[in-house]
Amino acid sequence: MKAGISSYSLNQAIQSGEMTILDVVDYVADVGADHIEIVPIGFDLLENPALVDEIANRTRARGLEISNYAVGANFIQETTEEYESVIETVKKHVDVASRLGASRMRHDVASRKLEETSFAFFEEDLPSLVAACQEIADYASQYNIITSVENHGFYIQASERVQRLVRAVNRDNFKTTLDIGNFLCVDEDPLVGVANNLSYASIVHFKDFYCRKSNNLPIKEGWLQTSSGRYLRGAIVGHGDVAISEIVAFIQEKGYDGYVSIEFEGMEDCRIGAKLGLQTIKQLWKEQVK
Repeated sequence: MKAGISSYSLNQAIQSGEMTILDVVDYVADVGADHIEIVPIGFDLLENPALVDEIANRTRARGLEISNYAVGANFIQETTEEYESVIETVKKHVDVASRLGASRMRHDVASRKLEETSFAFFEEDLPSLVAACQEIADYASQYNIITSVENHGFYIQASERVQRLVRAVNRDNFKTTLDIGNFLCVDEDPLVGVANNLSYASIVHFKDFYCRKSNNLPIKEGWLQTSSGRYLRGAIVGHGDVAISEIVAFIQEKGYDGYVSIEFEGMEDCRIGAKLGLQTIKQLWKEQVK
């Protein structure tokens, strides 16, 4: 297992101006990670090839791998021209991933308003999503890059929808970035989601949440509402309500030994949250091995 941290975990400090992405690389190395995921929020890599090279050089100098490069995308567009434009933009991000030296790249595929996230809409959208993902995966194959979809964003979040998309794309280099916590956003048991999709995973995100029912939460500010009306708040991995230890044991039992990445989005200081999450996963992994 290679344990790492997503740069998104330090988004709090990036957005406040306290850290640059190069500072984040140093931080991730200093806390003992094996790899870093690069998520270009708070900085632009499409328009700044010099920064791409700086990140690649700094990670090599600090002994880190760049495991994954993660970007957004929405292939649900009103016109063919807009749809094709999104695909071309994602291809440019594939070029960035290659320049970074990343072996994996996650791109989102679709987003809809909450009232349009039913399975009926998914069935209608699936052919165009499949075609876009196939074109991008085929483009990425020249670089030996594995592309992936994350269970992310309420619409393509349930494990069955992710699995349906991955199987329909039917490319050896198209998989899923498996976020154990995100299943809760659509009220799916994280262990069930992991069990359904682990065999399709290119990388596993460890994210934790506090989970509350509405009547147990008098003040709802700072909480995310799930699709069925429950509430979530980001937690340090191992501090929340996700069965982290049980999921680690399951993943090990199934023989997964690839990239594992901390994604922290809680209210605590992000440097503390990411570090403690990394330490938790390393310790749990060690305990399960015994």
